[in-house]
Amino acid sequence: MRFEVSRVLDAIELRLTTDPAVARGVVDLAEVLRYADLDGGRAASLLRLGQVVDALARLLADQSATVYTVVDRSVLSDGDLTSNERMVIRRWADDGLVEVVQAAGDRVFEVADLTGLPVLSRRDPGRLAEAYPWLINDLGRLLKPVAGGGGTMLVGAAGVATSGASTHPFLSRLWQCPETGCELFGPDRMAGQPPPRIRAGVPTCPRHEHRLADGGPRPASVTLAVRIGGVVRHRFAVTAGTAVTVGREPTEAPAVRLGVWLPEDARMMVSRNHLVVTLGPAGVEVRDSSTNGTVVRTPAGPDGSTEEVRLSRGDSHVLGDRDVVEVYDDVELARPGRWRTGGMVEARSVMADAPTVAMRMPNG
Repeated sequence: MRFEVSRVLDAIELRLTTDPAVARGVVDLAEVLRYADLDGGRAASLLRLGQVVDALARLLADQSATVYTVVDRSVLSDGDLTSNERMVIRRWADDGLVEVVQAAGDRVFEVADLTGLPVLSRRDPGRLAEAYPWLINDLGRLLKPVAGGGGTMLVGAAGVATSGASTHPFLSRLWQCPETGCELFGPDRMAGQPPPRIRAGVPTCPRHEHRLADGGPRPASVTLAVRIGGVVRHRFAVTAGTAVTVGREPTEAPAVRLGVWLPEDARMMVSRNHLVVTLGPAGVEVRDSSTNGTVVRTPAGPDGSTEEVRLSRGDSHVLGDRDVVEVYDDVELARPGRWRTGGMVEARSVMADAPTVAMRMPNG
């Protein structure tokens, strides 16, 4: 059972982010892990985060749906969690995959306010409506996780907000935390920074509570999606000045690792470091670094026909907004809007390997 739980936590890890450019919703872990009615299990379980992630993926018909997870520091010593669960949360925090705060309070709503993302929560919005009017005026921004016949569901108004598009001034700047090795605002996190916490109008590090220094304008970024076998598996942001390596198991960071989703024939053809994606003045550029090459497909007319540009090792190509990069058959990259629903009927559950005892459904 321990091995199965570890596999589920690894699957959940792939769906965590503190980059608002790729997140699809915001959750408070201290709240989610105590939704005991979702499975009828113990008082607190980290696996419930996976159930909420699955619910978001089903709602959006998007297997790549990731959540921005806020973690109150008290969770790191919560005795209702197992020692392994607490260790995993600390690892996620050290890797910058979740945001640890001294006291979560209303942080999830602040993140949603700054980014435009929906909140996945059961909290009563009434007392927060004055600070965040959109909780009343835009009901699609608050989604309530509940137990349903087919698993956890998100209940909210029609017209659910599904993107984090925001032009808030604080998101247009880079911020620097004076704390050495800060996972969120340190020197290694120039791309994909989370929104700062705002204290009396002052940008502050959510984890260390230090005032942040203004590091200048935030570089431009573009979000791309990975589709494999007709299913959108992953979203990632390409930031100006930072190259992203895409491949089977890239050795260069930052990287997008495709190996976990590749069928056997594709694993043999997709190189470890297959291509490099950058964002420059001309737009998004891909440079082939593979053994077997890359194809860029460009729409050629209203009939759906395409033109092909074949790239060999060292060749580069600037992508148009509707171009699709084919790494191998049915292994593709493009802007997320290129694919409406990800081409799937049902998103694969991150809980697929969960032990039965952890997945007891509530009565009724």
